[in-house]
Amino acid sequence: MNESRATGKPASAGANTDPTISKRGKARQKTSDDEALPRAEREGLWRIENAEAIAEQNEYVAKHGLPFAKYRQF
Repeated sequence: MNESRATGKPASAGANTDPTISKRGKARQKTSDDEALPRAEREGLWRIENAEAIAEQNEYVAKHGLPFAKYRQF
């Protein structure tokens, strides 16, 4: 028996079984422009778009170290 960790109820107990809702969700996913691109290309675009924020985070870590590093156990 597959139970939800949060509720302890069977996993299918809260599942939506209306097929029209799942079809609409799938249709939304397929219409996304980003989904039409290959994964590697999407990842490359994401890195370009977020390069500034990534650089800022790398600078912070270089200057201050990892957050909560004193609590790490590995």
